[in-house]
Amino acid sequence: MNPARRTTAATATAVVLATAGGLLGALAAPASAAVTCNSPVFKRQFFANTAFSGTPKKTDCDSVIDQNWGTGAPATGLPRNYFGVRWSLTRDFGSGGPFTFSASGLDGIRVYLDGVRKIDLWRNTSTTVYKTVNVTIPSGRHSLRVDYVNWTGSAKVKFRYAPRTSATVDKVRPLAPTGAAVTYDQATSKARVTWARNREMDLAGYRVYRRLKGTGDYRVVSGGTLLTGTSFTQYLAPTGTAYYYEVRAVDRAGNESAGSTDQLVTTVDRTAPLTPVVSASDDPVRGVTLDWQDDAYGVTYDVYRAAASDGEFVKLGLSYGSSRLDETAPYGDTSYYRVVAKDGAGNTAASQVLAFTRPLAVPAMDTAGTNEAETGIELRWTTSKAAPAEFRAYRWDRSDPDAVPVHVVCESYRVGNEADYYPQYGCTDHSAERRTSYAYYVTSVDSQGRESAPSRTVYASRRDTTPPPTVTGLTHTSTEYGTVLQWDESTAEDLASYTVLRATDARDTSTYEWMASLPPGTTRYVDVGVPDDENWVYLVDAVDTSNNSLYTLSGNPADVVANVSVDEFDLTPAHTPPHTAAWTLSAEADEAGRAVLSWTCGTDCDTSGFHVYRWDRATQQYVRLTDVPLAADARGYTDPATPAGTTSHYVVSAVAAADGSEMYTGLAPVVVAPNEG
Repeated sequence: MNPARRTTAATATAVVLATAGGLLGALAAPASAAVTCNSPVFKRQFFANTAFSGTPKKTDCDSVIDQNWGTGAPATGLPRNYFGVRWSLTRDFGSGGPFTFSASGLDGIRVYLDGVRKIDLWRNTSTTVYKTVNVTIPSGRHSLRVDYVNWTGSAKVKFRYAPRTSATVDKVRPLAPTGAAVTYDQATSKARVTWARNREMDLAGYRVYRRLKGTGDYRVVSGGTLLTGTSFTQYLAPTGTAYYYEVRAVDRAGNESAGSTDQLVTTVDRTAPLTPVVSASDDPVRGVTLDWQDDAYGVTYDVYRAAASDGEFVKLGLSYGSSRLDETAPYGDTSYYRVVAKDGAGNTAASQVLAFTRPLAVPAMDTAGTNEAETGIELRWTTSKAAPAEFRAYRWDRSDPDAVPVHVVCESYRVGNEADYYPQYGCTDHSAERRTSYAYYVTSVDSQGRESAPSRTVYASRRDTTPPPTVTGLTHTSTEYGTVLQWDESTAEDLASYTVLRATDARDTSTYEWMASLPPGTTRYVDVGVPDDENWVYLVDAVDTSNNSLYTLSGNPADVVANVSVDEFDLTPAHTPPHTAAWTLSAEADEAGRAVLSWTCGTDCDTSGFHVYRWDRATQQYVRLTDVPLAADARGYTDPATPAGTTSHYVVSAVAAADGSEMYTGLAPVVVAPNEG
């Protein structure tokens, strides 16, 4: 801080300024002389007015804005009131990020960043005013300007700017260190990494990373403590290994920068790598795969191929691992391979020559199935660009155990993009019969007429999407035991079943319920149910062996599927005893066509016995079936004379022990179909 009090020429000789970067020297100069202040020191100008107009009365350097001039003039030649002071600098903020600007003073103070006002405390006041703002500063160089005016009274001003270093606030990474360099001393096997100091205001330190050449796995080698200097030295074993170093800066919020430019170090190495031992295998589509044992990081492999053992070996490429794919190896011919290992020091080791005969190109079969136009079965296979583009398809009937594959007329065509690296081909077998399951394979034929081994076998049948015709002759008969449906046998050759459905509204498919699935040859169905004057719509649909049916293909089955509307008989008894008993009755027919009744009770179940009644429609009354009450512990009764071919309604009474009165259960119907034997 330079308070700029009135001084004499003798005392204004040299002022030493303390900054974060060290000590900066600045010579006091007359107002008219050019003054240069090294960043981040402010250039300060004094004006004898509050408009900052005219030539400054004095210009000097100020490291910290924190002055209290009281009621006196801030410098010789300035008034005690109505003066202005301007501080300005341009500095490198590194990566920028979140900062805090804090200003306070008596009278007016304004703070600008790149000419944009950030703090405005511009008023004549006798009390100190304060303001702190958070500012995000972009990376790079930016200008700061602080304007202060004193109108009357005491004069004081203070301004601070600092990065916000909380990890929850500062998410901006520091800039990557620059000037990175590395030297390697072969005598000591030590690598020394150096770099230029970062310009970040919130720098905490540096980390040094290293990776093996040929990999992307960087690891910290400078330890767990951040480095505060600008160099790092490390011993490297002299194994001929090549490493890359990079330096990253870390700020006080824990943000880490990107790495500096990679710096390569190669240790001394005079040992040849291991001699590759090469083997080969063929992928019919991708190419010949060459494999060898891997040596170590930093070893690369040059792969060569020749058409003869003593021919010219042509380099196919470079491999960083233990294998390489030769995608251009000729089919049906013998190729000769040699692999040369090379380490980082240039030492080499060559494998023995390997002879490998690649088989003819076998197509890689992908799929088989009915094509979109349903005109046949489409086959698809994949091959390589180096393979021949002539193919043959073979087929046989899967149902015939003695079938022999036969060549089918199946013209091949290219599928997909012409630029595909692994082209796909296809052909359509238009002669395939519907509902016949076939097996297929494909071969390739080269320019010499040689035919490859067959591809893998795929299976397909030509899809049938034609449903059977509408069922004809559908009739219904309402009976006392339900509804009897009859229809004509379907003419469909591939009939699999009939589906019977029932609905309350033929136009509303949500009311449909499945009733039965019946085999071919069945043209009758009985819906054994209690006739109670309901109206039903019955639908009968034919289903073929490919699961095609008009019901599944139609959005409105009632338009195409055979259907009839049925009004049931009303067999409900004319009157029903009130349900006063605590007992609940249920009933069903057994296999012999007899009604089997059972009853249960929850509470208030005292009784001396039970009577069973059956409704007689002829006399319109309930007939007692038990001459003597059933025992009090009885819980069931079988009616040996249950009428067949009709619906019977039963009721059970509980006999009171005190007076022999009866209380009745609810009705329970039992439907028994006629005995057709």
